[in-house]
Amino acid sequence: MAELPGVYKIFNDRWNGQTTWVMSDPHFSDQDLRAGFPNRPDDEELVRRINAKVGRKDVLIVLGDVGNIEFAKKLRGYKVLVCGNHDLGRTVYEEVFDEIYTGALMVGEKLLLSHEPVPAAWYTNLHGHDHAGAKRKGCINVCLDVNGYEPINMNQLLKSGIYKDIESIHRITINLATERKKKRGGKKIGR
Repeated sequence: MAELPGVYKIFNDRWNGQTTWVMSDPHFSDQDLRAGFPNRPDDEELVRRINAKVGRKDVLIVLGDVGNIEFAKKLRGYKVLVCGNHDLGRTVYEEVFDEIYTGALMVGEKLLLSHEPVPAAWYTNLHGHDHAGAKRKGCINVCLDVNGYEPINMNQLLKSGIYKDIESIHRITINLATERKKKRGGKKIGR
């Protein structure tokens, strides 16, 4: 089992593939998107590139905007979907995805998976939605259009130390309370 550092046990137990991959925005059969990205591989080539990375026993997390499910059926691995703004609702994808979440998913104390970017000081956000690749502090864009049309190896990403400069929400809260107390001159509230 390939354990993901910093990910809650419940997800590590469930996602016990050899490797976990993350990506977003395949937009299979979306001609409007293709018009804006004329060099984007066609759907069959996109599936080929994804499956060249993802093994049958691996986990593939898709952070939204799937598009035509007939192409999603061809993707390898145990498939997890965090729905995006172009997705049609959970029931449409139940035959293809092993797990489906309709909103952002906190999978570790310092790791949020979402379709749209949701920056905050106390976690790293893996997201998609932004096909142009704008940089946001604390956010990592896994949109296929900004990553060579290939999924990102989440195991390697998490082992690279993306959490090292992030304080936990508990530490941030304690620090803020300490600062407030200092500003009040150390006096207790309500006395």
